[in-house]
Amino acid sequence: MNEVLIVDDDRSVRDSLRKILEKEGYNVSDVESGEVALHSIRRLSPEVALVDLKMPGMNGIEFVKKLKRTAPDVEAVVMTGYGTIETAVEAMREGAYDFITKPFKRHTILSSLRKAQEKRTLLAENRQLRTRLEQALEPHWVVGNSASIRKVMEMVEQVAPSSATILIQGASGSGKEWVAGLVHDISPRKEDPFIKVSCAALPETLLEAELFGYERGAFTGAVGRKEGRFELAHEGTLFLDEVGEISPAMQVKLLRVLQTGEFERLGGTKTIKADVRLIAATNADLKNAVAEKRFREDLFYRLNVITITLPPLKERRDDIPLLATHFVEKFGKKNKKMIRKISREAMEYLQGYSWPGNVRELENTIERAVVLSKDDEIDQEDLPVEITKWDESDHEIRIPVGMSMKEAEKILIRETLKRTGGEKAAAADMLGIATRTIYRKLGREALTRKGS
Repeated sequence: MNEVLIVDDDRSVRDSLRKILEKEGYNVSDVESGEVALHSIRRLSPEVALVDLKMPGMNGIEFVKKLKRTAPDVEAVVMTGYGTIETAVEAMREGAYDFITKPFKRHTILSSLRKAQEKRTLLAENRQLRTRLEQALEPHWVVGNSASIRKVMEMVEQVAPSSATILIQGASGSGKEWVAGLVHDISPRKEDPFIKVSCAALPETLLEAELFGYERGAFTGAVGRKEGRFELAHEGTLFLDEVGEISPAMQVKLLRVLQTGEFERLGGTKTIKADVRLIAATNADLKNAVAEKRFREDLFYRLNVITITLPPLKERRDDIPLLATHFVEKFGKKNKKMIRKISREAMEYLQGYSWPGNVRELENTIERAVVLSKDDEIDQEDLPVEITKWDESDHEIRIPVGMSMKEAEKILIRETLKRTGGEKAAAADMLGIATRTIYRKLGREALTRKGS
């Protein structure tokens, strides 16, 4: 940007400084007083302000004080005579970056400006780095002190430094993707890509193209070459979510890559090598799928080098208060609402509910409660009715004698979808079936339901 603002009541000084700075490529604005400068600061958006200490009305020290409150990102360099250096030092205590003395020397002005800009840039980079670090470590899913979560975190810390393939098992919404990201973030590959693929979201032909890439003309619409996810994840981590949903044909191709580290793009003949750490996740019982010949045994053992199993939220109810409080803080900030706490009655309902959608469902519930809350406390009235009216009868459905199996299956799937708020992956997990089975059993009806 190179935006500089000159604040000085002497027109000749402003003109002289403007001439020096514009010759060096700076974009210069100048005003005659601190009052005008503060009024214009947002519109001008300078990186650095050159400020005279001795001005009528608001002096330089007062200006620096107010500048740091109004626009803390703007660095200030004060200008002073030899007789007022002590005053310049006082200005630095108030937040000025540097001072220069009159008469000005060109190299001194430019050096001070460059250093002020460098400090501003460094502070901005530090803020961005801190934000990224907080996001990387933000405990969306695994906040808690329960023994089961501590065991998960110990396993993550132990396996992250290796390159071993990891299989993360757990119900939908329990935090499998977050754990995969955490493994990557604390591994030696953390500076390289973390690439994610949802295997259930893509049909077989598209999944193959996404994983391995394709050459121009490989299929209709392939107008150019595209690198696959394995190439993009080279020297980094590839996360395959819902790996249990891939077809038998894709299982064979994935197995070959895991065995050799080699593959070809669709329509290509060149063998490509990729150094990739693979993390797979599933909410399905792969051992059962292997026994039923739906999943290759050799691929299962390739994926199952190290297993991390995430417990469902109903098995770690002691973590619910900590999780709920975390989400209240998160969504309070996001929605600019000061929520002080969750009432005792509301917390009892939260801990008594079975959470079929796991931590994701809890997160969505708390976000809704924060938005709907009319004061600084979340109460039971802010919670969905299925949580506050939960009882044993909600676990039951009635199937009349003589109903066909086909219709009974539909009823069971519909009622389970109601319980999961339309989340098909969570419903499939509760029923012990694949997500695609819901679509097959309900047909077009599944596409119109919430969460499709």
